[in-house]
Amino acid sequence: MARSNISRLVRVVGRGLQTTPRRIQRTTLPGIAAATARSIAMPRFVSNSADRQNVKTPDNKPVEPKTVEMPEVIKTPADITEAEYHTIADEFMERALHHFEDLQDARSDVDVEFNEGVLKITFGPDVGAYVINKQPPNKQIWLSSPKSGPKRYDYVTLGDSQQDKQDTASGDWIYLRDGSSLTDTLLEEIGIDITVPIEEGF
Repeated sequence: MARSNISRLVRVVGRGLQTTPRRIQRTTLPGIAAATARSIAMPRFVSNSADRQNVKTPDNKPVEPKTVEMPEVIKTPADITEAEYHTIADEFMERALHHFEDLQDARSDVDVEFNEGVLKITFGPDVGAYVINKQPPNKQIWLSSPKSGPKRYDYVTLGDSQQDKQDTASGDWIYLRDGSSLTDTLLEEIGIDITVPIEEGF
């Protein structure tokens, strides 16, 4: 074979080797790129929570939704005698009467009545009346509020010793359903602090 023919053959083969990758690139790479673009563009929805109705435990029982329970009030009424109850309740009622009568003297829209152990404080027609009274059968003090409604308060000691129940400064009248105190309720709704001691001579 002549050298000219060999050189032509080499050039033809060389061109074929150069053009083949380009043809592959033109035909296959756009297809790959399009498929890749489609996979990127296609949204993927990932759920972090499974359908609770279809979720089951290993023993093939449906999973019940968890319920959040409110913490229970652990306060309990003090174990006091009837005589101790009257001493503590009367002392509270006397302090309340004293502070509300002071409020009546300072404000013309306040009217205070105390009759047979029932204390009634009226704040004009726009607010209404508060009624505080003893309930000896239950050893409680009841409050009827135009703002928060009726509540029944038990005496709860704040200390651990038996001697604490005889000291009115170591306990408070507590509404056991929510743990709120009668003194805090009167302070928040009326602005009267029943814990302030009565001045001498009252």
